[in-house]
Amino acid sequence: MERGPVVGAGLGAGARIRALLGCLVKVLLWVASALLYFGSEQAARLLGSPCLRRLYHAWLAAVVIFGPLLQFHVNPRTIFASHGNFFNIKFVNSAWGWTCTFLGGFVLLVVFLATRRVAVTARHLSRLVVGAAVWRGAGRAFLLIEDLTGSCLEPLPQGLLLHELPDRRSCLAAGHQWRGYTVSSHTFLLTFCCLLMAEEAAVFAKYLAHGLPAGAPLRLVFLLNVLLLGLWNFLLLCTVIYFHQYTHKVVGAAVGTFAWYLTYGSWYHQPWSPGSPGHGLFPRPHSSRKHN
Repeated sequence: MERGPVVGAGLGAGARIRALLGCLVKVLLWVASALLYFGSEQAARLLGSPCLRRLYHAWLAAVVIFGPLLQFHVNPRTIFASHGNFFNIKFVNSAWGWTCTFLGGFVLLVVFLATRRVAVTARHLSRLVVGAAVWRGAGRAFLLIEDLTGSCLEPLPQGLLLHELPDRRSCLAAGHQWRGYTVSSHTFLLTFCCLLMAEEAAVFAKYLAHGLPAGAPLRLVFLLNVLLLGLWNFLLLCTVIYFHQYTHKVVGAAVGTFAWYLTYGSWYHQPWSPGSPGHGLFPRPHSSRKHN
């Protein structure tokens, strides 16, 4: 009988602790939700500004043209200077896969929630199919350029010995090295992905302005795309600082920009294309006619 009050006090203390933890969890969830909504609103506002997007294009050009000058002011032994670093292997080499996964989820949610039509959603997702074809076609074109401009060389202690082998395959099979003009495929891909993601993510500002459903999952997917876009910018800067020759990087970025212009800047505005981002998603304001 004497232990009753002690047990009751223990149970009361446990209940108070559980109630305190429950309140703490609710506060943390509220803070996380507030940050999610605030961050997505601000990021959508920035990416949705045409002026800032033009400045962003200028930023990418400056990174590629002037970024290599930073190699004289950075530590050449940093982890990002190694071809085998984690980010280069896991992200840069699979940049298109990451972009398709994150951006595909965002486009799917935005288009379907705005229209509830599978056909329209599939049409907008087809832009990623076109992007994949551009990436594969550019990669093969870069290899063809290297084959046409290359020579077969054998490293020797005295220098390099030139062989008359006609193509890369036979040269490499003989154990030699094939050296030609190598357009930087990494610079091309990162530039193309940056331009593509900025164009697609800019739709979210108009989506929010029309009051369409924008719950936490959609906002989280949008912010993940913004973070991935930031990562591509950082890795593009690392690429132009530490890897490839200058003209190889500039040509790669120029081809990536040209591919973006041909698709997003030109073809997607035609009626027989997959359509530009946001096309057909939002109701157009009815123009009122004046009666005399």
